[in-house]
Amino acid sequence: MLEKDGGVYRHSAMSSLFLDPRSPASLAAILGFLGNPMVTSPFDHLADIVRTGRTSLPGQGTVEPENPVWVEFAHSMAPMMAPMAGPLGKIVLEGTSGDLLVLDIAAGHGLFGIEVAKQAPRARIVAQDWPEVLKVAKGNAQKAGVGDRYETLPGSAFEVNYGGPYDIVLLTNFPHHFDFATCVGLLRRVRAALKPGGKAAALEFVPNEDRVSPPMAAARPRAVSER
Repeated sequence: MLEKDGGVYRHSAMSSLFLDPRSPASLAAILGFLGNPMVTSPFDHLADIVRTGRTSLPGQGTVEPENPVWVEFAHSMAPMMAPMAGPLGKIVLEGTSGDLLVLDIAAGHGLFGIEVAKQAPRARIVAQDWPEVLKVAKGNAQKAGVGDRYETLPGSAFEVNYGGPYDIVLLTNFPHHFDFATCVGLLRRVRAALKPGGKAAALEFVPNEDRVSPPMAAARPRAVSER
């Protein structure tokens, strides 16, 4: 990760690419969220969490309404999600044309909806999230040149009126925060907001039936820090 020149340490070519904030491919910002005490502190109390079946954080943990940790998420996690946004946009837009109305639930940084707007010039995006989070997403949309086709829908994903009907609904890295029954209720709301023949697309940590593979999905601590 480091090279030494005399008595001076410097980035290697690899660490410079991914850890130097001046690099377009830098992932350094993700530490803002992954290192946030609200994300890390429950790992110090895993036994208590298993015994009680709930988070060690106050209230509902990170799913508490308007929790500021999600503003940090929106600012920090875009570099990690950016490589996935393009392929997802290509998949959901396959077979579509013309005017499209797209709902991005729990939009966060907004990159997934923004990418759809970039790939489909006649797509209009409605981003749903908490108001302070949506300020980050809207700013990213303006930087990407799609701000004129990017609307915001503030509120809870479980309570706000989605409007619609939509051609596409995006659910990216969101259902894993909740239990089965809550996810079923959310998907019913999504289905009701879709046009006939519309698409719902999820990007998620999905382990295989053996529950130990693939490693990243299997290792995801389902609801440990969130509930």
